[in-house]
Amino acid sequence: MEEILSNKTAIFAGTTEGRKLSEVLAAAGVTHTVCVATEYGEIVLNQHPLVQIHRGRMNREEIGSFVREGQFTLVIDATHPFAGEITRNVKAAVEACCHEKQPVSYLRLKRDEGGRQEQGVTYFESNEDCAAALKDIKGNILLTTGSKELSVYCQNEEVRSRLYVRVLPNVESLVLCAEQGIRGKQILAMQGPFTAEMNEAVIRQYHISCVVTKESGAVGGYPEKIAAAARTGTAVFVIGRPKEDEGVSFAGICRKLETLYGTALFPQTEPLEITLAGIGMGNENGLTREVGQAVQEADLVFGAERMLAAFPRISEKYPYYRANELIPYLRNLQETGLLTGKRKIVVLFSGDSGFYSGCQSLYTALEKEIREGRLIGMLHILPGISSVAYLAACTGESYQDAVIYSMHGKPLCNLANRIGKSSKTFLLTSGVKDVNYLGKALLDAGMDSCEIITGCQLSYDGQRIRRLSPSECVEVTEEGLYTCLVKNPYAKSGRLTHGIADGQFIRETVPMTKEEVREVSICKLHLREKAVVYDIGSGTGSVAVEIAGLSDEIQVYAIEQKEEAAALIEQNREKFGLENMTVVKDTAPEGFADLPVPTQAFIGGSGGRLKEILAALWEKNRHMRIVMTAVSMETICEITKILPLYRIKDEEMVQLQVSRTRKAGTHHLMRAENPIWVCAFTFDGEED
Repeated sequence: MEEILSNKTAIFAGTTEGRKLSEVLAAAGVTHTVCVATEYGEIVLNQHPLVQIHRGRMNREEIGSFVREGQFTLVIDATHPFAGEITRNVKAAVEACCHEKQPVSYLRLKRDEGGRQEQGVTYFESNEDCAAALKDIKGNILLTTGSKELSVYCQNEEVRSRLYVRVLPNVESLVLCAEQGIRGKQILAMQGPFTAEMNEAVIRQYHISCVVTKESGAVGGYPEKIAAAARTGTAVFVIGRPKEDEGVSFAGICRKLETLYGTALFPQTEPLEITLAGIGMGNENGLTREVGQAVQEADLVFGAERMLAAFPRISEKYPYYRANELIPYLRNLQETGLLTGKRKIVVLFSGDSGFYSGCQSLYTALEKEIREGRLIGMLHILPGISSVAYLAACTGESYQDAVIYSMHGKPLCNLANRIGKSSKTFLLTSGVKDVNYLGKALLDAGMDSCEIITGCQLSYDGQRIRRLSPSECVEVTEEGLYTCLVKNPYAKSGRLTHGIADGQFIRETVPMTKEEVREVSICKLHLREKAVVYDIGSGTGSVAVEIAGLSDEIQVYAIEQKEEAAALIEQNREKFGLENMTVVKDTAPEGFADLPVPTQAFIGGSGGRLKEILAALWEKNRHMRIVMTAVSMETICEITKILPLYRIKDEEMVQLQVSRTRKAGTHHLMRAENPIWVCAFTFDGEED
């Protein structure tokens, strides 16, 4: 590439972005000088014939002399955002040169801040404030702010004795540690970047109770420190980044330089080859050959730390796999040229990419980024071996005739009821606590005849497959990744229709919506999977129980203000084992406040507040379905007056007259029940 000499450029480099900018300029044929403060700063720079290096610290006057003597026309300040003094000196020196009729342009490279994560984090305005607060912290302290501010943290002898200091592996840092009385075993001389996994290992090895860091952004490894601290329950003290009122992003600097030099700094962006890969249980031996080859050829590998740990030979790997983390990271790298020459990207997912995996949501998000031009690339997915398939193979079982559920990361409603309907149930779990919960749920439901086959650490050297009873599951203590197969010899087919006899409910003296009225009313609700239903004035809870029993995916809220009735509803809920049913002891509509938005509501009793209840439901969801019953003429009249206040559709009004037989000697006589009106309609509110 032709050398460009029309402008003389000096970069004051103290960050990764500064070094990368030098590499980009050199690759584009731009001669320039890079100023570094230390020998180590020179070592980490890539040597290039177009790059001159000036090593050594300079004060304001020395910087001015350096700029004048070098006849520089552009100075780029890429020093660390916390190095406020050097930034002030560079800027003042450039201004002085301009006053002396030597035209010099100044650009400040502003580091990307990244997102704040507040949980477990305490912010301080200065190192002095942070050091003072450490006196009240018990246990060991990991100091990652560098060696320059070390003296601030060593003023208190008791705090100093508990410090573990992570510094750069150069002579200057080690000398500063020695001067401040930091002993050898307290010094962690290491060069980043550090993964969250590595940070976590340091925290655990040295029993760290507090991590001290600067708010250094994604490039400075700040997210990885926060992630490691969160996983270990460690406090984090952060010296907040000084607010930069001026500055240009890396991409912005490059655009300005392209105009100045009249040349493109980056080659044409090559499309990324992004592969979302299922890696099975995590053991490298369990990879498909296709996935193994993709990982081996990848330039960058992303995934959860546990999965990245299975590939120790990969040098460039990062703990990002969620769309909100990975996409901004890739966009930033592509925009700044940091992905130049790195086209093949693999994102790892456990198990099979199409089976209870986060792969699909990431694929959708990435596909949108590519379609709308924010990323340049192509996508494809590689499947893996699921733990269900692996456990089935280990036990000689099939799984085409089984049901499969995931307990991973969320409670599973009506677990015992689900298992009760199938002779084989595979369960993906989050760990030993789910195995304990499984055993207890089966015991509580009287299903102690079930056999549970647990597969722990499948595919690893420590793989363990055990056959347990529910009571033995409760006693399991060994941590690990578990997949379970539950074999139920007394499985019963699930009912396809509702219709629980009145006599099956615990009733006592509480009013109850009768069976035939219940069934018609539930039909009129037009229920679907994942419905959210309010049963208002629930009484015994018979309607709520019937609805909750239709599907484990329906959520039902039984709202009842009377103490006796609410207790009775809870008894019926427990009798039928319905975890997807919640009893809300409160008045209506006040009890709606903290509940999720309903899709349907059944009003069995309004307590004389029907108008207020309907108004509250309208505000909750202007497209919901409502069914209500009325016995008295007064209630029917009230309904006819209130409904015209709303836009409604699919209105139905049905009168039910039910008669039941009773025996009189050898004869069966009909006994009439009170006639009931069932009113059903759907709110037809305007679209928001």
